[in-house]
Amino acid sequence: MMMNPRVVVLVSARTGALRSTSSRCMSSLASSGTFFPKTNTDALLRKKSSTTTTVSNDAAFDKIAFLGVGNMAQAILNPLISTGLQPADQITLMDANPSTLQQVTEQHPTIQTADSIASLLQDADLVVCAIKPQNITPTLLQEIQATAPNRPDHATFLSVIAGVSIDTYVPTGYDKIVRSMPNTPAMIGRGMTVWCSTNSLTAKERNQIEFVLQCLGETMYVDDERQIDMSTAISGSAPAYVFMLMEDMIEAGVHMGYPRDKATKLVYQTLLGSTLYAMETGEHPAILRNNVTSPNGTTASAIYELENGGFRTAVKDAMWGCYRRSLEMGGHESNVGPGRAPVLPTEERILEQLLDPANPNTDYMLTIEKKPQQEKGDTSSKEEERWAA
Repeated sequence: MMMNPRVVVLVSARTGALRSTSSRCMSSLASSGTFFPKTNTDALLRKKSSTTTTVSNDAAFDKIAFLGVGNMAQAILNPLISTGLQPADQITLMDANPSTLQQVTEQHPTIQTADSIASLLQDADLVVCAIKPQNITPTLLQEIQATAPNRPDHATFLSVIAGVSIDTYVPTGYDKIVRSMPNTPAMIGRGMTVWCSTNSLTAKERNQIEFVLQCLGETMYVDDERQIDMSTAISGSAPAYVFMLMEDMIEAGVHMGYPRDKATKLVYQTLLGSTLYAMETGEHPAILRNNVTSPNGTTASAIYELENGGFRTAVKDAMWGCYRRSLEMGGHESNVGPGRAPVLPTEERILEQLLDPANPNTDYMLTIEKKPQQEKGDTSSKEEERWAA
């Protein structure tokens, strides 16, 4: 397929991002109280480097198909269009909610829509699957698989759905599959997205996916898909933990008598500043905590209450619970974590597997010999089984 002879000028987020972020946030705070930009486009365009990188249109796709056009999908497509990385007329949408489609098409009049899976996926070299996990049904997977004859051989399937493994999408017939785990700050281009892919993606194709996911903020590629489930607990669901901490800190301030708007401003800026400070210094959080904890001081008293209330254990238990649920949603063994051990197969199940005609190792006879039960009072084993091939 021929690419349009366009050149897209992109900017990198690798250099000086932290200090520029801090100054932007502080000036924004002083002027309007708004900490972050309101659009992903601003987040994508503000990235700076000492040299501007010119990237050919190889970063774009002939056609991107969005299955589901909710918040996360819009967080990707809006900056793609606004920055010129992907023309709106080369993007096709499908969503079960007509009002959502209308909202997006009014914003981007030349964007395309589809009323069937077949028309959506036809000729699409990138499919972004952004629907609810419960909507990934065998019927849908079969519908997608049926479109294989009309899809480019190099087409890539990108999932932004929590808890759905790469194996789930194999029945679709796509060879190039990407699984990603973004988080809520992606709505303003400040998210953290962890992603992995099948080995069939080329370096160029991974680069293309990286550009797409950078619309959501920072990205991290991992080789082991298990780390996607782990990142769900560490990053994907973590904004909820932070919001809950914010909520409780604000409520405590109000309870003390502080005006709610002022308590809110204090909490937001404190969490933001603490994060930027930790990133700037590169110090371990324990060292930073110790540096602000004076003997017999106010901070020491607060930390004592947190420790006494099981703060650390509660946080870790919450994250392990999130990790286990992500594994469950993907159909994997979820009995993991402190004090737990994976469930091992029973002897009956092992025997069943060994005697399964489909098992290539079943080329021998398996016999079970039992010794008579020992006399009462005998300290030796009451029953011993010997398995001999």
